[in-house]
This record gives sequence, C-alpha cells and structure tokens, in this order.
Amino acid sequence: MQEEAITILKKGGAGVYPTDTLYGIVGSAFSKSAVARIYTVKGRDAKKPFIILISSINDLKKFSINYLLIRPNKQVVEKFWPGRVSVILPCTSKKFAYLHRGTKSLAFRLPKNKKLIELLKKTGPLVAPSANPQGMEPAHTIAEAKKYFGDKLDFYIAGGRKAGKPSRVISLVSGTPVRLR
Repeated sequence: MQEEAITILKKGGAGVYPTDTLYGIVGSAFSKSAVARIYTVKGRDAKKPFIILISSINDLKKFSINYLLIRPNKQVVEKFWPGRVSVILPCTSKKFAYLHRGTKSLAFRLPKNKKLIELLKKTGPLVAPSANPQGMEPAHTIAEAKKYFGDKLDFYIAGGRKAGKPSRVISLVSGTPVRLR
C-alpha cells in the first residue's frame, strides 16, 4: 500500500497517513489541486496555511527559502529539527501564494520518524494538516479518519493509535523566535 500511496501522491492525490505526531491528510505541497482539495475536504479556513513536512533542511530551498541567510533562524531550526516542532519562516514568493494564503510565511516540520522521512524523500514535501474536519477532534485511529472522510480521499495508511499532540509551532518571521503553540 505504501508504494501505491507514493504513486497517488506524485499524481496529485491525497490521503491519510500517520505522521510523527498525529494522522495527517497528506498531499503534494507542489500540487495546487491537491492543496485545494484538502482545504475542501477538511472544511478548513482558506486563510489558514498548512504545515509542510520536509525530508531535509535542503527542501526549504524548493520554496525559495534560504534559512542559512538568517543566522538566528539557522540556530533555532537546527536546535529543533528533526523533531515535533514546526517552524514558520518568511516566504514572499508569489509562486507559493496558494500555500502561504497571503501570510507570506510557511510552516515547515522536519520529522524524526524514519518511515515518514523515506516517504518524503520519494514524494517530495507534503502538506499535512491533522486528519479531522476543522473544529473536530483529530483522528486517533485510521477508522476514525475513515469515518470523517470516507471516499473523499484516495488512500488510508494505518499506523496504530496516534494519541500524540499537534506539533509545537515557533514563528521566525520577525527574526526573533515566538512560540505560537
């Protein structure tokens, strides 16, 4: 099923996958249609950007972000990654407006989970909001995710019970770390 999910994601599909924190609805960060579909399926506020999972710090360059140019950012990013911390970085590229939703910033997380990293190396960066309709409790099991979304998504990959908390979020947009969650 893993290989099938990779193929689906590369073609712009979306599904539920166990991340390092919770079950997430994943889709290619480079597919405008996958991103739009996930907003629709979740009923998510269109002004609220998704967290993007990356397989390495070098993936930031794919979003026209060079964190190495901002020394305090480099230290913060390297302190928390890989791990359960999402970092918001400035992204003013109009090319990624469908991702930053006018905020001119993007949130990234470099997970520690090796299986997830291997997936990301094969698919590229993935948006990965929690698997739940906006305002509802995140799915803790694949059965709960299926109950929420049914046939609205292309695949469901089980990964046991996910009772973790959402990632911590730190903003580096101002140049000074600010904890948001």
